Order: sequence, then structure tokens, then C-alpha cells
Amino acid sequence: MIKFSEQKLNEVNKIIARYPEGKQKSALIPILHIAQGEFGGWLDTPVMDYVAELLHILPIEVYEVATFYSMLNTKPVGKHVLEVCHTGPCMLNGSDQIIDYIKEKLGIGPGETTPDGLFTLKPAECLGACGYAPMMQLGKTYREHLTKEKIDKLIVELRGQANN
Repeated sequence: MIKFSEQKLNEVNKIIARYPEGKQKSALIPILHIAQGEFGGWLDTPVMDYVAELLHILPIEVYEVATFYSMLNTKPVGKHVLEVCHTGPCMLNGSDQIIDYIKEKLGIGPGETTPDGLFTLKPAECLGACGYAPMMQLGKTYREHLTKEKIDKLIVELRGQANN
């Protein structure tokens, strides 16, 4: 059965309490972020149904939001999600070549995860750091002015963290 830990449920209830009765849907995105973190980095249908139940909304209302926003994952992802911006300024500065290099280096395509479960490659829409192109988001941090050498170093670093 899907259920938040007591600590996370308290956090969820505090978020819901910020909104007037009948407006709980306003808490959806922050609660989906919590759910994604709590339940393995992605939002399975039972997880989204659970969130809908907590908010007293229809499951389809949750699915619509979860499938719209790229920061929400509706299928399993690796421990490290490499979200490479591929819009205008980043593309003009080589993001397509960076994506191709990551595909070659890790043997995965966009939206795929390495067999060891460590990496998922995810092209991203504008991440708002055009002056640092090409760039990617990795968790809560940005990696900027990407080069093949920086990608090699990053992959070694992240693999090293997995071995610790």
C-alpha cells in the first residue's frame, strides 16, 4: 500500500493547510515533488492516485500535471538524471553534440536509463541559464559550459559516489 512516512505526511498536510477549503489542488505540484522523492524518484499510477485521494481531486487531474511538467517523472529513472537543455541558446552552443556524446558514452538514448540504474538522459526545455550554455541540470544543481571533458569527469565522479 502506498503511504507517505509520518514525517512526509505531516509536511504534506502543512502544505495543504496553506490553501482555503476547496482549493487543495493548489498544493499539487509541491506534493508531487515530495511523492517523487519519497517513492523512488518517479510517480507510478498508484502514487498519483494516492496524491489525488489526499487532495480530494480526481486522479486525471494529477495525471495531467505529472505528464505536463518535465521535472516530474512518470516512469523509473536512474539515480542521476542528466537533464540537458536543448533549446535555442544551448543548441547554438553545442547541446546537441553534448547529448550525442552522452548517448555514445552511456549507451542510452533520450528518456532511457543505463542498465545499472545510475543514469537517465533527459533532454530538457529551457532551464533559464542561457549565458552558461550548453548546460544541464543534475538534481538541484546546474552544470555549465559543458564539454566532452566535463561530461567524462562528471560520469567518473557520479560512478565514484555510487561505489561509496
